Amino acid sequence: MKIDIEGKPVFAYVKVTLEPGETIIAEADAMSSMSAELSLVAKFNGGLFIGLLKKFLGGESLFINHFTNNTSKPLNLHLTQATPGDVVMKTLNGESYCLQRGAYIASDANVKLGVKWAGFGSLIGGEGLFKLVVSGTGNVIFGAYGGILEREINGELIVDTGHLVAYEPNMNLKPQLAGGIFSSIVGGEGFVTRVEGKGKIYIQTRNVSGLASWINRHL
Repeated sequence: MKIDIEGKPVFAYVKVTLEPGETIIAEADAMSSMSAELSLVAKFNGGLFIGLLKKFLGGESLFINHFTNNTSKPLNLHLTQATPGDVVMKTLNGESYCLQRGAYIASDANVKLGVKWAGFGSLIGGEGLFKLVVSGTGNVIFGAYGGILEREINGELIVDTGHLVAYEPNMNLKPQLAGGIFSSIVGGEGFVTRVEGKGKIYIQTRNVSGLASWINRHL
């Protein structure tokens, strides 16, 4: 399988070349075009009960699509995300990553998708009560509105609400005010997330909530 991410960082999309017998799993509605010979099968995202949990708690679709090449020649598939922005491919070698709601685009068949409790602190920080966790071996593709920055942390980093795309499960997320009460309200920052630990995180340069607020001010 060959995976190329093109159009970065503003209008990124994924070009997948499947060799005979290969399968890739993608979020519902992620396909923009595909070879006519590709086989497409929609399945529950981990079964009915687990799929419902991922839909309502993890922000993912109830169904996921399995694209399989049952021919004797390479076939192409193009995947996109709902919003314009960047896309990242991460290769897992037995480790896990937490993804924000709606960030997941596609993955190899050996990558597992799960939902875990994130805590009330994550809810206050704007990240939700539950987190989507990808684990196993293989490639996982995720995206976000705006560009995506990769950061190595050894200590602490403050991230604005809605900008944290992916992080290692050992990271601690603590919500807090950006400054004092007056400064946080007047300065427009409100709550932020203090990320603590050692590892890698991914941050998006824009967020849809900020875009919606900007549009509402000009209507």
